Amino acid sequence: MADTVRLRPGDTIGILGGGQLGRMLALAAASLGLKTHIFCPEPDSPAFDVTADFTIAAYDDIGALNAFAAAVSVVTYEFENVPGPTAAHLAARVPVRPGPTALEVSQDRLSEKDFLSGAGIELATYARIDSDDDLKAALERFGGRGVLKTRRFGYDGKGQVMLRQASDQRGARRAIGDAPAVLEQLITFEKEVSVIVARGVSGQTEVYDVTENRHEHHILKTSTVPASVSASTAATAKTIAGKIAESLDYVGVMGVEMFVVADGDGERLLVNEIAPRVHNSGHWTEDACLTSQFEQHMRAVAGWPLGSAERHSDVIMENLIGNEAESWEEILREPGARLHLYGKRASRPGRKMGHVNRIRPKSA
Repeated sequence: MADTVRLRPGDTIGILGGGQLGRMLALAAASLGLKTHIFCPEPDSPAFDVTADFTIAAYDDIGALNAFAAAVSVVTYEFENVPGPTAAHLAARVPVRPGPTALEVSQDRLSEKDFLSGAGIELATYARIDSDDDLKAALERFGGRGVLKTRRFGYDGKGQVMLRQASDQRGARRAIGDAPAVLEQLITFEKEVSVIVARGVSGQTEVYDVTENRHEHHILKTSTVPASVSASTAATAKTIAGKIAESLDYVGVMGVEMFVVADGDGERLLVNEIAPRVHNSGHWTEDACLTSQFEQHMRAVAGWPLGSAERHSDVIMENLIGNEAESWEEILREPGARLHLYGKRASRPGRKMGHVNRIRPKSA
């Protein structure tokens, strides 16, 4: 289906997935006079609280998908593991933005790395792993060190094993369920950064400032802007993100994660992975930019002009994980702190319950 549909205020955007990202997308859509319809299997999805309509059904429920497609003007999604057949079925009936190609590329780590490499993007050396012999041979090439990751699924550190010595190879594939995998060469990097990029139907592109990310237990803990990188590195990072979006003919917001590697007296960037959706490391844009990543995504999906990605404040975004969200009252008393809670009913270790943006005047 030709992707030329342009929505009007009052039209409805369908969102696959009802988690916190879907919730924040629905809130952003409402501020633009757009309605949302959330499709999600989980009956207690937090996005249901803030949407005009919702459907509780499995992603392979053809009848429910047909009714959903008939009720919306365009479809988007809040997570990249939307089943491929679901996206294809909907795309035959209603525009899906970002398109199914972005999903296909990002859902398989090998496909993603092959695509990025083919587009001229620099990344860590990698190898396809389908057997113990593949793993042994790749480790020999990589100096005995690497990160073994499942090709599909896996997030927040799940589905991966760190290999630092020969003995780590034993049981490594079994630890990830003997699933098809990739081995990435273990690299020494200075810091992890990301870039949020938005691209509209017309090809208009807006790129946000580079974000410096810190993880705890494989889960993003803080995102700091501006990042402590050189001006040339920041410019290169933004160029890379824009190039990836253009290569995918992308529509919507995308997160691009990168490693900053020391290169003599300078810095070099290696792309780690892409996320074809609004991204946790872009939550700071809600309070430090003229246009948040969520509004930007809704603008792009609606076929509207993009807003400015200009940043008016410095900011540190902190994820509130597990019972950390119980400090909500204390956070509300902090000058310069903006609290965002996701309305999830149950707190558990490792679960993202909200985030706080701590803003301050923009540095020179």
